[in-house]
Amino acid sequence: MSSLSYSQITGTISEITSYEKNCCHQLISINTAYGPASIVLSPNTYVAENETLCPGMTITAFYDTNQPVPLIYPPRYQAVAIAVLKDDETVALHYFNNNLVASDDSLVLNLSESTVIKTANGQYYNCKPGGNILLVYYHTTTRSIPPQTTPHKIIVFCQY
Repeated sequence: MSSLSYSQITGTISEITSYEKNCCHQLISINTAYGPASIVLSPNTYVAENETLCPGMTITAFYDTNQPVPLIYPPRYQAVAIAVLKDDETVALHYFNNNLVASDDSLVLNLSESTVIKTANGQYYNCKPGGNILLVYYHTTTRSIPPQTTPHKIIVFCQY
């Protein structure tokens, strides 16, 4: 799983338009802490909780760092997943091993009974989530290396 590499960009949506005259692809303009950026939303992009995206929402978009990015301004990223952030949430998208350690050692998960775990299609997941790509929602982490968190929600992308 080490060949999977996702990076993220977080910002507030300023505009959503059709992309390349194709209504199934949209271009989401966001304002980030580093300036404007564009996110391409395709039919293959996973939007967490099937949320309808609107201007004013704060989102985190994840993109595959192994895919090419055009050298234009503002930068334009092809999103593989988008999550709407609420209440000072942080999200992470990584492959987590069976010990719930992210593949890049950036995060360790400590599950609690209150952690909601669902599949990408919204069904409850009643197994251990490790060994899959996980979209993890959390608020705080420890200052340890790697940081640890108790997520309040996990979305499991089951491996086939």
